[in-house]
Amino acid sequence: MTSATLSPAPQRLLKRIRVWLAIFVVGMVLSGLTAFALQTELELLARWLGVPANAMADGFSGFTWWVVKVRNGLQDTYSQYPFVAYGTDWLAFAHLIIALLFIGPWRDPVRNAWVVAWGLWACVLVLPLAFVCGPVRGIPLGWQLVDCSFGVLGFFPLWMARRYTRELAALVAARQGELTGS
Repeated sequence: MTSATLSPAPQRLLKRIRVWLAIFVVGMVLSGLTAFALQTELELLARWLGVPANAMADGFSGFTWWVVKVRNGLQDTYSQYPFVAYGTDWLAFAHLIIALLFIGPWRDPVRNAWVVAWGLWACVLVLPLAFVCGPVRGIPLGWQLVDCSFGVLGFFPLWMARRYTRELAALVAARQGELTGS
C-alpha cells in the first residue's frame, strides 16, 4: 500500500501509522545496540556516578549499588568467561531483527496488522517475564520495573499504530465497497 495510491484521508492515516512504527523501531534498534557494549556502558555509568574503578558494591546503596554490582559482575565474568558476552550479542541481534520485522507494517499496515498485534503481545509479556525471572535471578524490584518499562513504552506506539491501521482498513474497505457497488 503506497501513499501514492491513497486519497488524502488514508494518506494521513498511513503517515500516522508510520510515525508510531518509526518510534517503536528506533526504540528497538537503540535498545539492541546498547546490548552489544554492556560492560563499557556500565563502566561509563559507574564513572559518571563517581565510583572508583576498583570499588565494591557494598560501599554504596540504591541505584549506585546496583550499577557497581552489575559492572563488577560483568568485569569478573567477561575476564574469566568472555564467551558469556555472546549471549548479549544474540540479545542485541534479536532486537535488531525484531525491528526489521516492522518493515512489513510500514509498507502495508493493513495486510501486516498481525505483526503489530504480535508486537503488542510481546510488550505485554515483558511484564510476567520480569516479575517471574527477576526475583529468581536476584534482580531488585526497582530494576524489574525498569525492565517492565520497555514493554510499557513499546506498547503505546504499537497501540497507536494498531488504532490507525484499523481506521485505515475500514476506510479502504468502504472505498472498495463504493467502487464495486457493494
